[in-house]
Amino acid sequence: MTLIDEIKRRRTFAIISHPDAGKTTLTEKLLLYGGAIHLAGSIKSRKTQRHAVSDWMEIEKQRGISVTSSVLQFDYDGCRINILDTPGHQDFSEDTYRTLMAVDSAVMIIDAAKGVEAQTKKLFKVCRERHIPIFTFVNKLDRYGKIPLDLMDELENVLGIRAYPMNWPIGIDGKYLGVYDREKNRVELFAEDTTHGQKERVSEIFASDDPELVKRIGQENFDALQEDLMLLDEAGETFDKAKIDAGELTPTFFGSAMTNFGVQNFLEEYLRLAPPPAPRLSDDGIIEPEDEKFSAFVFKIQANMNPAHRDRLAFIRICSGKFERNMNVWHAPSDKLIKLAQPQQFLAQDRQIIDEAFPGDIVGLFDPGIFGIGDTITDVNHKFKFEDFPTFPPEKFARVQAKDTMKRKQFAKGIEQLTQEGAIQLFNQVGAGTESYVVGTVGTLQFEVLQYRLKSEYNVDVLLTMLPFEVARWLKFSDGTKVTPASLRGADRGMFVLDRDENPVLLLENEWSLGWITDNNPKLEMNATPYR
Repeated sequence: MTLIDEIKRRRTFAIISHPDAGKTTLTEKLLLYGGAIHLAGSIKSRKTQRHAVSDWMEIEKQRGISVTSSVLQFDYDGCRINILDTPGHQDFSEDTYRTLMAVDSAVMIIDAAKGVEAQTKKLFKVCRERHIPIFTFVNKLDRYGKIPLDLMDELENVLGIRAYPMNWPIGIDGKYLGVYDREKNRVELFAEDTTHGQKERVSEIFASDDPELVKRIGQENFDALQEDLMLLDEAGETFDKAKIDAGELTPTFFGSAMTNFGVQNFLEEYLRLAPPPAPRLSDDGIIEPEDEKFSAFVFKIQANMNPAHRDRLAFIRICSGKFERNMNVWHAPSDKLIKLAQPQQFLAQDRQIIDEAFPGDIVGLFDPGIFGIGDTITDVNHKFKFEDFPTFPPEKFARVQAKDTMKRKQFAKGIEQLTQEGAIQLFNQVGAGTESYVVGTVGTLQFEVLQYRLKSEYNVDVLLTMLPFEVARWLKFSDGTKVTPASLRGADRGMFVLDRDENPVLLLENEWSLGWITDNNPKLEMNATPYR
């Protein structure tokens, strides 16, 4: 295949939703239909004690939630699919935002009973700002929920995006028999699910005017379907591929990931409609995927995916050209040439060494500590930098120290690696010594994960003391004067710390304290994220 052929068959997307809407379950079922796994595991299954493939951390299996993005790759119907399953919990939204920088489209899952929820709104907003095409999967039709027409209205009224139903459920609330495919003008009826969603769902296809269809679903259900379809045709949206590509119209599918209801139809239609790898913005202009010269960026770093080897991997999104094992590339932050050895592709924590990859692919690189999130790597003859990643101000703070001072070395290593992953932000209190750190996070659940990972991956128990601060501001004086506790009036109203790059930061309890500092230091400039 040519480079262009390889690009055209790639689909790279993230799955986003509010917690417990069914992200990880849908991911598993896509893998099941793609042939990547042969028996799907249910997160909530107590009988089989199986866990979702994409939830590879032990804490994820115990809590039944995703706390880190995972990368899943498989082939289906001639397409190479890269799925990035993201955490749904708002405390890990920073990881999700970074992941959305690496995809070309997003699948948004809506719980049929709960509709559009808070975290979905936040993640949708990020997709909308980046003009990412959004495909909607209305999940959990095996349970009682809102009627489909109401859910369509909610997408438009709450999220402000118009929806075009690609299929329509047949039956009554919680007891749907199948779906009508509007594109193919046919009905797919599903057999009873006897495997609890662990195997592909058996179904039968009927033409919309087949007399046997009425016998199978009943006259009442048939008449209700005809009324709904007439309403959609007369008052609903018109299918418009250009609006879909611009993120202005969301193709909407109804189904149940748990019981495999409508999953295969969704997968096939998504692959037909979703965009291939898109161009990327850089300081040297637009970088097209078809550009022969290689380029990529780091969007995620993960330590200890393999506990036996204590390794560290940098995940890159390939943006242009062909990736080849052991190739030499230019690393923008260090301005040095580096060799990309041991490239790997993934099914969650399972991995294999690869020899080549193409735009849209996600590749893991062994990282001895040289990579950082947002780093650009390019062909040695075409040096540039991709646009900066967004950074998010921490809102929760705690002092962390090792219980056993003899494990100071392991403690420092663990804190450093987790900081490099972007899971936490690290600060040193001026004058407080080096026995403890001040850690900032977006949410409190990240502290629980921090404690768990330091214990399980570095064998370090820690003492964690929550601090009363909720506001962090990076500081500088407009006249160039160095910012120190002595030069800052009111520094004792908060905690004066330095970030990893020795930049001064002030932690404060509330916006009122922030206002006081602003009023009493007229030459002081403050920013919610580090100055670039």
